[in-house]
Amino acid sequence: MEVVKVENITKSYGKGDTKVDAVKNVNLSINKGEFVAIVGPSGSGKSTLLHLMGGVDKPSSGKVYINGVDICSLNEKDLAIFRRRNIGLIYQFYNLIPVLSVKENILLPAELDNRKIDKEYLNDLLKTLGLKEKENNLPNELSGGQQQRTSIGRALINRPSIILADEPTGNLDSKNSKEVIELLKLSVKKYNQTLIMITHDNNIALQADRVIAIEDGIIKADEVI
Repeated sequence: MEVVKVENITKSYGKGDTKVDAVKNVNLSINKGEFVAIVGPSGSGKSTLLHLMGGVDKPSSGKVYINGVDICSLNEKDLAIFRRRNIGLIYQFYNLIPVLSVKENILLPAELDNRKIDKEYLNDLLKTLGLKEKENNLPNELSGGQQQRTSIGRALINRPSIILADEPTGNLDSKNSKEVIELLKLSVKKYNQTLIMITHDNNIALQADRVIAIEDGIIKADEVI
């Protein structure tokens, strides 16, 4: 079942002599349950493509469909609601709110959406993330790995069908990196989600079901592992 469909998207910055096409006429289809790694050199357009698929940015031309919905046609308010309910975003930088506890940071998207909190799911998530004993701690009382696991919990709390991760292990040591990737893979399997991840780590990319290589805004390779 197709959950992400990208049709002829281009994203350009600047005008005239300064115009740069970060993504050029990309077509892409991703199915439910896939773990897709996106690789390529710095400046290749990886993050731009991810942000376009997540509705964080809008293409200069082309269409992006998430679960059959043309997200490019949504207004800002409807797009924000759709994104919150369908897409979990994880970044290299944790972006936690310093005055909120681990549990409060994780619950924030659900509360913004006025959702009734599923306490059983929350507890299961905290246990899976290894954060049950830290749920009342503030971010500055956590290690880097614990902060990233908190940001993962925040991305998962609304049970999104798609998880988009931009270098989620970029600030972590090898041990924490391995743990974070295992957690994301477990989540995909346990909750039947789709994971699309940017990574510079070949070892991580080889754990994916599929690797997409981008260079100069163009997909150069798309291989099933």
